[in-house]
Amino acid sequence: MGKAHALAFNAVRQTFGDVPKVALHTLCDTPAAKAAQMADQFGFAHSSEDWRATVANPEIDIVSITTPNGMHREMAVAALKAGKHVWCEKPMALTLAEAEEMAGVANAAGKVTLLGYNYIRNPAIDHAVRLVAEGRIGRVVHFRGWVDEDYQADPDLHWTWRAKLKDAGLGTLGDLGCHLVSMMLRLMGPVESLVADTQIIHETRPLPEGGRARVENEDTATAILRFASGAQGSFSTSRSAWGRKNRLDWEVHGTKGMISFAQERMNELHLYVNEGDRAEQGFRTILTGPAHPPYGAFCPAAGHQIGFNDLKVIEAAQLLHAIAGGQPCWPGFAEGLEIERVIHGAAEAAQTGTRVSFVGR
Repeated sequence: MGKAHALAFNAVRQTFGDVPKVALHTLCDTPAAKAAQMADQFGFAHSSEDWRATVANPEIDIVSITTPNGMHREMAVAALKAGKHVWCEKPMALTLAEAEEMAGVANAAGKVTLLGYNYIRNPAIDHAVRLVAEGRIGRVVHFRGWVDEDYQADPDLHWTWRAKLKDAGLGTLGDLGCHLVSMMLRLMGPVESLVADTQIIHETRPLPEGGRARVENEDTATAILRFASGAQGSFSTSRSAWGRKNRLDWEVHGTKGMISFAQERMNELHLYVNEGDRAEQGFRTILTGPAHPPYGAFCPAAGHQIGFNDLKVIEAAQLLHAIAGGQPCWPGFAEGLEIERVIHGAAEAAQTGTRVSFVGR
């Protein structure tokens, strides 16, 4: 993710033209020799292995946090208190309390914050949001979503920090499910309540030095939701689904039609509208192009496709526009807290066996 951020900062002005110039000041990593090598590779003027000194440096205006999950809160809070704008990767924090602290500090600091939910930068997703808002599929009544990968499917895979609550926080909910929730909230609005269940498939994993360690967070999670609008929905996520590499799929059902999307075919959107001759009705495949901003900033021809790192460039542009006084970028830490409430609410519902309500939270 550090590489993705660096590439984005290098490409954002060349791609969009109307964003402020950015000087790449310091790349911070450990060990120092690696930081120096990466700084040279990506065009940073300086390198460091001391993140505290880096975020305190008065010459630095923006801090990108692309570290493992357990370091997000401390770094973000320090950067905000030092007067920096913060671009932080997801998940926001390990616990809901940490996320609440981050949102509070961000509000007090008055600086721009952005969380790295880059999949929602896709022009296809923006178009879907517009279609829903315009009533193209009628009144929205149901959402279904899945997000699966297989990076933890192998039972012989070694134990890592990702299996530990104090280092990773939630499992598949915090690593994968939060991406789906970010899309779901943009399309459907706030969640009123949910019930959920979770599962640890591989309860222990081997250690490199021998023996086994316990897995403390979930491999799979499923939730049934009720939205504030009255619509119903469900989502399911697994980090142990053999054969799935980046299956982030969803459907939005309306009274007049449906929209569906699959991240592995991220330049396509599928729209069904119940109108016209029934003998000719069917799903329409919409290939993204210049008619779906900001696709045209990358390529002048529809169907030629943009990719994962391009979404990070869009994210960087939105961050810089917000800093320059343009429209706020979404989700900042305040909006990211709502994503955290949903995923931690799902974990709570699974643990307690009760429906969790978000009314008044």
